[in-house]
Amino acid sequence: MRSVLAVLAASMMLASGCQQARSHGPGPVATNASTVSLLPANVSALPSFDFATYERLLYQLRGTPVVVNLWASWCGPCAKETPALVAAAKRFGNDVQFLGVAIKDETGPASAFLASHDIRYPSVMDDTGDIHNRLGFVGLPDTVFYAADGSISRTWSGPLTPSSLDASIERIVEGE
Repeated sequence: MRSVLAVLAASMMLASGCQQARSHGPGPVATNASTVSLLPANVSALPSFDFATYERLLYQLRGTPVVVNLWASWCGPCAKETPALVAAAKRFGNDVQFLGVAIKDETGPASAFLASHDIRYPSVMDDTGDIHNRLGFVGLPDTVFYAADGSISRTWSGPLTPSSLDASIERIVEGE
């Protein structure tokens, strides 16, 4: 009987962990993004993430609006929009978590890109393009705006303008 209960409990735990981050029910809410274990504390660390790790990070960030920018050091339009992202991250501070995802890039050039643009929010590496592809994007740059409840509020393909960035952030901060 105990072995049957153990198998049943294990099956329930596995089944609950297979859902996508956006469809999870209520759970722990991260009140301070700096305490989240998957969020790189060092901006230049650039850890490699796959889609499952990306979703776990988003789940940990629940309770905070999140702006995810997909970029690459070799992408000219990415460099064009970066100053607006850097300014917005400074302006919104801890009210919005910014995250960069370097797509199919090399660590050296990606680190140089972060330093040359004075990017102070964390970025991760998507070495295979898995995150980018699973989010349904084709080119770069792309940006996803997540509301505090973890739902996607808006996606943007192509370089952001400062006004489109501000409007999208206001939308997730206000909970729309």
